[in-house]
Amino acid sequence: MSELSEQLQAEERELRFADFGLEDAWELGSRMRAAAREAALPVAIGIQLGEQRVFHTALPGSSSDNDNWLARKTRVALRYGKASLAVGESFRDRGASFDTDSRLDPSLFAAHGGVVPLRLRSGTVIGVVGVSGLPQLEDHAFVVEHLRAFLALRAD
Repeated sequence: MSELSEQLQAEERELRFADFGLEDAWELGSRMRAAAREAALPVAIGIQLGEQRVFHTALPGSSSDNDNWLARKTRVALRYGKASLAVGESFRDRGASFDTDSRLDPSLFAAHGGVVPLRLRSGTVIGVVGVSGLPQLEDHAFVVEHLRAFLALRAD
């Protein structure tokens, strides 16, 4: 197992919520948008609860390609119940390629970094939050940074 896989597993154990609803999605998404705007990041940001898209925004420099990547990475995170980066890394750890070895249509599924499950303390995945527009490790890191900050706010 790679060092990155170990990091991703630790994040999966760490980033869990007591509850998470529509107001939380709006607040988290708005905080992420403000941070991306301040840093002039050309990203699309999305949050989905179950099958419903509950937050979506695009910043200057992003395009419909980012929306497509976000949708493809979201499908992977929801299907596997893991961060899209973790799914891709698990294939790489086995010397495999997600695009060819998953048997999923690569025009619909992308195991690249940027989408992270919204997971309850019990482990149940209730949705996802994601970003597209940066290199995959940066997309993933941006989401994790904001999930950590949001969880810290709620701990007060």
